[in-house]
Amino acid sequence: MRISSDELIEFVDAPIDGPLRGVVGSMVGYRMTGQRPTLHRGVPSPALTFIVNLDTPIVAGTHPAADTDGSARAFDNLIGGLHTEAAYIFQPDRQAGIQLAVHPLAARRLFGVPASELDETSSDATDVLGDGVRRLQQRVGEEASWQERFDSVERYLVDRGSAAPSFASPRTEVAAAWRWMVAHRGRGRMDDLARHVLLSGRQLTKLFRAELGVPPKAVNRLIRFDLARQTIQARALRGDPTGLTEVAHECGYYDHAHLVRDFQDFLGCSPTAWLAEEGRNIQAGGHHHGEELTA
Repeated sequence: MRISSDELIEFVDAPIDGPLRGVVGSMVGYRMTGQRPTLHRGVPSPALTFIVNLDTPIVAGTHPAADTDGSARAFDNLIGGLHTEAAYIFQPDRQAGIQLAVHPLAARRLFGVPASELDETSSDATDVLGDGVRRLQQRVGEEASWQERFDSVERYLVDRGSAAPSFASPRTEVAAAWRWMVAHRGRGRMDDLARHVLLSGRQLTKLFRAELGVPPKAVNRLIRFDLARQTIQARALRGDPTGLTEVAHECGYYDHAHLVRDFQDFLGCSPTAWLAEEGRNIQAGGHHHGEELTA
């Protein structure tokens, strides 16, 4: 998507199939040049974020003023855990990379640690994955096409998954609870969930915090919010009215106000404000956050 003669926004989707299906919800190559430096809100979702960076460092913080108060950090490559508030990315005039949405229950297998041990917003991928991720970054940067870059990332993750020990799977109760919440589209009651996995609410919360870093209620809200965000985004792409009342009803919110409240809680802005901020990126094909993990 070329905005002007010197400004380019490009997003390229990789097909997810084979051994990564159900483990990686999306893999998107991106390149942006000639942009005015901007502040981007990283959208909370029920997926982990893994970015192989191909240009300037990724500068991220936990609040909008992080770049001026000194708390923002620069990352060569990035892994982000589950987070329930926006992560703030301070975007320069050019950037490029490959961003993946990874199933949180695959963190042990792919990253060697449970999702609970990943920083909520961002960790340097080298700290988690070792020097191998730097070699991956160099290899991907030398590839001539997006497909070759995607293939290199896929081989890297498949090799890591194949080398993982047999005990790299999460507790069966956590996996069963995740499937139940996705099947109920984030609308299920927590006491019904606890009964489904034959645990008390306290036991289930303890397991979720140990594995994912957040309680099941937070995951449930993230699933419902993510589906609402996808629905709003799809409407924007089609050129349809936002229809927040209809979206709220379709996604299981009590009313329009409860949907807006979730956007405020998770993103710090209303749905319409988010669309205004991210409209160009959405139209160019951005904002894929693991749709296949919550479909």
